[in-house]
Amino acid sequence: MIRLGLTFDDVLLEPRKTAVNRRDASVETRLSKKARLAIPLLSAASDTVSDARFAIALGKCGGMAVLHRNCSLEEQVKMVKEVVKAGVAVGAGVGPKDVERAVALSEAGASAIFIDCAHAHAPGIISAMKEMKRRFKSLASQTRHSLLQRENKSLPPKTASARPTEQSFGRAPFMKGRIQTQLIVGNIVTKEAARDFASVADAFKVGIGPGSICTTRIVSGVGVPQLTAIMDVVSVAKAKKIPVIADGGIRTSGDIVKALAAGASSVMLGSLFAGSEEAPGEVITVEGKKYKSYRGMGSKEALEKRHAVDRYTVTDNIQPTTNNGEGAQKGKMHVVEGVAGKVLYRGTVADIVEQLVGGIKSGMGYIGAKTIEDMPKQARFIQITGAGLSESHPHSLE
Repeated sequence: MIRLGLTFDDVLLEPRKTAVNRRDASVETRLSKKARLAIPLLSAASDTVSDARFAIALGKCGGMAVLHRNCSLEEQVKMVKEVVKAGVAVGAGVGPKDVERAVALSEAGASAIFIDCAHAHAPGIISAMKEMKRRFKSLASQTRHSLLQRENKSLPPKTASARPTEQSFGRAPFMKGRIQTQLIVGNIVTKEAARDFASVADAFKVGIGPGSICTTRIVSGVGVPQLTAIMDVVSVAKAKKIPVIADGGIRTSGDIVKALAAGASSVMLGSLFAGSEEAPGEVITVEGKKYKSYRGMGSKEALEKRHAVDRYTVTDNIQPTTNNGEGAQKGKMHVVEGVAGKVLYRGTVADIVEQLVGGIKSGMGYIGAKTIEDMPKQARFIQITGAGLSESHPHSLE
């Protein structure tokens, strides 16, 4: 039996009777089991989106950037330290079995490590994640002990700090080491994968092939339409209290609203942020219009840098990459599953975030959801036709 799969353009949300004023809606959300974000926006771990400068800008807006790994370990560690020095939290991408890289980035101050794999539901990744978590726990224990010693010396005995159980990013200055580094696995799209990773993941990242610069579905014939993928993973994650990050396929704030209403706690954006002033690369002017370059990590151009080729390597035995990328090169076939191009220049990160958050709050007001957690409870999706989609966009104008 063939199952129906839906994506954002296939549905709309019905408005509900509501007393919620959009201005009063809260967009604070869960990033992972022990971390929260002031806004539900993350940036993709692309080398044309997430570098240190961009990460600082997004972090100051209340979101989190995931630093790309298409560089040496030394370069990635340097980026982490630069962002942490600026007083904001940051995530970093690592290969599916790069335990030592993950530990080094955690030591440098990364608040979250993102397993960066096109298809994470594969042998060996769970055991690698268990080792990462063991090492993170040890690091957190050492750092926490040092922090508490310093804090408690300056406090009366009854007010000595206790072990923190959660940290919010974006509302107050970032404090390194307050919680154990969070470990986020991706990408997955099925209930089976969610069940298998539930014991080791602090959050799930969902999406195979929905991104604007991803050709995985065309090259391989494999994927799950993004709205259905989110709902499938959420159906398992909800019972385990594991947050879900919707990664890819988002073109508008309306798509973000639909992803959150489907049960995601946050979304990861690539093309919408690639056009920002702070994203890497120069502004290009073509026929009077401003653009910035953007490419998928599975594109030929990105793969040629060799540092993240294991994300799209055809092999039965994935090995960690070395600092120069050689580990994944020898004896492996690298399949191009992405493209490169340009996106419209959109202004500063702050400008983009303001528009997106405004759209999210508008959607929350229409469906009567005061918080992100309320959105799935209030959501009533309706499937629409192609004519309904056309009607939803501006039309009949000269």
